[in-house]
Amino acid sequence: MTSRLNARRTAVAAAAALAAAAALWMGGAERAAGAALPLDRIRLPEGFSIALYAGNVPNARSMTLSPGGTLFVGSRENGRVYAVLDRNSDHRADEVVTIASGLNMPNGVAFRDGALYVAEISRILRFDGIEERLASPPKPAVVHDDLPSEPHHGWKFIAFGPDGWLYVPVGAPCNICESEDPRFASITRMKADGSGHEVYVHGVRNSVGFDWHPETRALWFTDNGRDYLGDDVPPDELNVATAKGQHFGYPYCHGGSLADPEHGSKRPCSEFRPPARKLGAHVAALGMRFYTGRMFPAEYRHQIFIAEHGSWNRSRKVGYRVTLVRLEGDRVVGYEPFAEGWLQGQEEWGRPVDVLVMPDGALLVSDDRAGAIYRIAYKG
Repeated sequence: MTSRLNARRTAVAAAAALAAAAALWMGGAERAAGAALPLDRIRLPEGFSIALYAGNVPNARSMTLSPGGTLFVGSRENGRVYAVLDRNSDHRADEVVTIASGLNMPNGVAFRDGALYVAEISRILRFDGIEERLASPPKPAVVHDDLPSEPHHGWKFIAFGPDGWLYVPVGAPCNICESEDPRFASITRMKADGSGHEVYVHGVRNSVGFDWHPETRALWFTDNGRDYLGDDVPPDELNVATAKGQHFGYPYCHGGSLADPEHGSKRPCSEFRPPARKLGAHVAALGMRFYTGRMFPAEYRHQIFIAEHGSWNRSRKVGYRVTLVRLEGDRVVGYEPFAEGWLQGQEEWGRPVDVLVMPDGALLVSDDRAGAIYRIAYKG
């Protein structure tokens, strides 16, 4: 009996050693892969450059920055949340710490009053005092646990608005359908303690990125169009919500003018708020931010950067880039590529997910395909 027990302990120890060695090797492989990414293929406007900020952030998705300078990054497929640290302020991460694992698609992250908020499919979690406890993260408090549990479009982007409320989208549980639960296909909001949960705007199929205009405080957001109507319709959308209760058309109308073939006869497009700009069809427009920094030339001030994750069901791939939406006041006057080259022919080596303006004015871009975060800077 004793010999069998010792043998079992030896086997367990050996397995643990192998696992540790594998983890160490994988970490090194991820760093090496990050260092070898073909960033020379990325095309940018003159004067701009791109460099690797962190190359070992597997499935890097949504980002948020604490006032203390810690970059927090969610994921979708591997259930982890990371803290990315640039301790010596050289614009390159020194350490990537996994602060949570085993979560249910923790895509969305937001920071407020020293706490990190993380969105799972059906819950909002809060990690209090997280920056002082990165080496030994606290057990999260459950802020809200009554969101729908359907995984289809269930991953979330979250952010605190100028009103102090936490905004939480709830995607449609399907490609195209009507839902009895009014929370589906909407952007909702709740107070920081999870109370007062309500639908803010309706008819939003799947928004995975939004921001507030720095001057008007209106909520701007991306929305992914439905599938299986062809290569070129419907468009993804950039929308602006100016008041609670507005409806943006899903599932009845797409792009402000295209009646859905299954549901369009029930309500006309004239009932709904049209997009501020039609984006490319199937580009998968995700994270977006107003540029509020001062590093880039003045023409970029208060303009919108959008991470286009890229198509998955189109005969020829599109997206896989960062685009720029130009505004005059609250009116869109342009939509153009800003950074592209993650798609080479019909083969992609990266997929942008989110963008984030840093305090020095540089723009970070997360990439869940390469497990990397890039830093775009302007040399002047």
